[in-house]
Amino acid sequence: MPTAKYDTYVLIQFMNAHRKERNIFSFVRLQAQEDEITLLKSSLADALRKLRLHDQQIPLLKQQLIAGKRFVKGIVHPKMKIYAFEEEMGKDQTWSSIVEESIQPTTIRTLQQQQSKSSEDSQGSCPQTPTSSSPAPPKEPASSPHGGPLSSIREGEKMLCSIKMFIRGRPITMYIPSNILNYEELRMDLPSQKLELDWVYGYRGRDCRANLYLLPSGEAVYFIACVVVLYHISNQTQRHYQKHTDCVRCLAIHPDKVRVASGQTAGVDKDGKPLQPIVHIWDSKTLVTLQQIGLGTFERGVGAVAFSSSDAGTFLCVIDDSNEHMLSVWDWNKNIKHTEVKNTNEAVLAVDFSPTDTNNIISCGKSHVYFWTMSAGTLTKKQGIFGKYKKPKFVLCFVFSLTGDVLTGDSEGNILTWGKSTFQIMKQTRAHEGSVFTMCVLQGGAILSGGGKDRKIIRWSADLAPERECEIPEKFGAVRTIADVDGEELLVGTTRNAILRGTFSDGFVAIVQGHVDEMWGLATHHTQNIFLTCGNDRQVCVWNAEDHKLDWCTTLEVREESGLCADFSPNGAVVSVGLSTGRWVVLDLQTKEVVSDLTDGNEQLSVMRYSPDGSFLAVGSHDNFIYIYNVTEGGRRYTRFGKCTGHSSFITHLDWSKDGKYVMSNSGDYEILYWDVASGCKLLRNRFESKDRKWASYTCVLGFHVMGVWLEGSDGTDINALCRSHSESMVAVADDFCKVHLFQYPCPKPKAPSYKYEGHGSHVTNVRFTHNDSHLLSMGGKDTCILQWRVKGAGTGDHKEHLASSSSVCSSSSSPENGT
Repeated sequence: MPTAKYDTYVLIQFMNAHRKERNIFSFVRLQAQEDEITLLKSSLADALRKLRLHDQQIPLLKQQLIAGKRFVKGIVHPKMKIYAFEEEMGKDQTWSSIVEESIQPTTIRTLQQQQSKSSEDSQGSCPQTPTSSSPAPPKEPASSPHGGPLSSIREGEKMLCSIKMFIRGRPITMYIPSNILNYEELRMDLPSQKLELDWVYGYRGRDCRANLYLLPSGEAVYFIACVVVLYHISNQTQRHYQKHTDCVRCLAIHPDKVRVASGQTAGVDKDGKPLQPIVHIWDSKTLVTLQQIGLGTFERGVGAVAFSSSDAGTFLCVIDDSNEHMLSVWDWNKNIKHTEVKNTNEAVLAVDFSPTDTNNIISCGKSHVYFWTMSAGTLTKKQGIFGKYKKPKFVLCFVFSLTGDVLTGDSEGNILTWGKSTFQIMKQTRAHEGSVFTMCVLQGGAILSGGGKDRKIIRWSADLAPERECEIPEKFGAVRTIADVDGEELLVGTTRNAILRGTFSDGFVAIVQGHVDEMWGLATHHTQNIFLTCGNDRQVCVWNAEDHKLDWCTTLEVREESGLCADFSPNGAVVSVGLSTGRWVVLDLQTKEVVSDLTDGNEQLSVMRYSPDGSFLAVGSHDNFIYIYNVTEGGRRYTRFGKCTGHSSFITHLDWSKDGKYVMSNSGDYEILYWDVASGCKLLRNRFESKDRKWASYTCVLGFHVMGVWLEGSDGTDINALCRSHSESMVAVADDFCKVHLFQYPCPKPKAPSYKYEGHGSHVTNVRFTHNDSHLLSMGGKDTCILQWRVKGAGTGDHKEHLASSSSVCSSSSSPENGT
């Protein structure tokens, strides 16, 4: 290239890079400005509420001054003096306390009689805890309604009235319920129950290959999220290998058909720091980890693994996801890297040893087939020559025929036969319309191929003459991988995350199914072991948690719509599903038909919640409103009752009170508001009055009873969902770091201890208990995985509360392995 043109080229590249950098900076700055505007809006709303409060209190203060009332020394508020004990707010400060000065009981009653004539600000100073009809604070130890003894409150002591927690610098005041007489001595324990993984719904076929095998035990082995599943086809039972710390990407079976190698991606920890990818080698009978290969060696992730076969599986070949897709060979028993070499900068999709010679390895991927020879600890590469044949965009798979030839399947729909030593194509066979995603060699030498666009499975003779073919149903997608069962029966993994079982003559049915895109909506039935899921793939699925099967599934009509939230009617006949367009539909569980179709606004809906008796439905939207509907005709007819207006950001969570008259809601700017629905969707400006209200469900992530689930320094998005058990003894939390936590309920103190459970490979979007608390369901986002956890331990199903008195607080977080 001439120097002038080269200089111009370099200048253009530099300007493009500068422009990209400037665009990224502008985007980050815009995000920061949007966050600042959100906080300013919420602060303005708080200020307006405080101004209204002061306007209401001025007449009362004048009356007291005229009447010559005698106040306690130092009181500047007409109700009490407030001392706010707060440390200087630093980066990680989340908590502070508000303590009120002790006032004589007679003065308390006088002030509260006056207080009843005015209204309290939702974020303002806390009023005195006892009401005008309540007796004076007891001078002897009293029993807490939560079951634990509480310390007495005596005259002259300071009484804790409320707690402040800070999220991104925003103070959120939580009022302490009347039945808690000594907050400081509340003891936070681990819950008496634990979780155990019971079932995994789904399969990762959309972007992984060669990840379905049948073991001699009769178990199909495959993976999704961080779990390798061993599903016994006949017994319909599951076992799980759970030692991976991030998403599993590839599988290989040892020649002994017992040991398994599984490689994972790198992932990141909760602080955004990269974690190291690794290969686990484990025993499929005992689920015991035998070896961990490559810690600190691989980059980004492990894309493909393969055991050698001619030497009884001594070696393991690994290809990582680094820029050069490093190929390494390991003596896995000794955890010694035998050799390593740079592969290619292009994508690598498969690798395997020759079945007759460990020193020969083949890999394929984007526009290449490489033949590797291992000698004296080094690997040399020969590139496959396409010659007169069209070079495909991708070589997707390959197998070794019984004659020793290499057969490759490519994106052009061809099967190419390569010579044993010439590295050239001997024969081209037209196989499929679209890509050849997978091939499988049967025991007698016949070959199976699976197609992409045509969704066909074709059986070929050893010399590639077509013998039989069939087509899998369109709803399951393309053929991703094939596993032979007995020469006639097959297992087929598909690109729409299903595993099918069947034969050429009888067809195929799904034995494993799952979603294919990010999921958010999750609801459990009030009396049956069924649950509903929905997400960005437009699928609305109803599952049977007892039989571990998909009962039915329907697809949303509009392509741009996705399901984001759902709730079953208390009568169990219908379920409402909120969509991303502001539209929501009600489905009949028996007929699967849409019985109601309405729209509220044009922004996405985030929460649907029926009142306990089913007479109302609350719909929370991203337009900052909560829409309330009257429900009649057994959940089939809906008429607008009112609209809750007052949030300054989008609605995130809401719950109904047990009497069905009130609603508690959270928003995107961390507000907690209360609404009197029965009186016309009226905003309750005195949040203090709701401190003792009983809630039919507890899914709001902000509230006094669940403050302890938040870690120091949380930014408000770390917890995606929360659910209290029906027994009101535990609360499950879905966080942004792939974890499910189990706390005791209530847990209103910081550093509350919890059991921590892993298995998801992306942010956990939702959690729900089944109707009898026998199981917990958790749902991943990008991992498209639903995990069903069995609840084990004392107290399951018992309606009791766990608040006890103790001066010590356990603050350790526990894993399911050790429970400590």
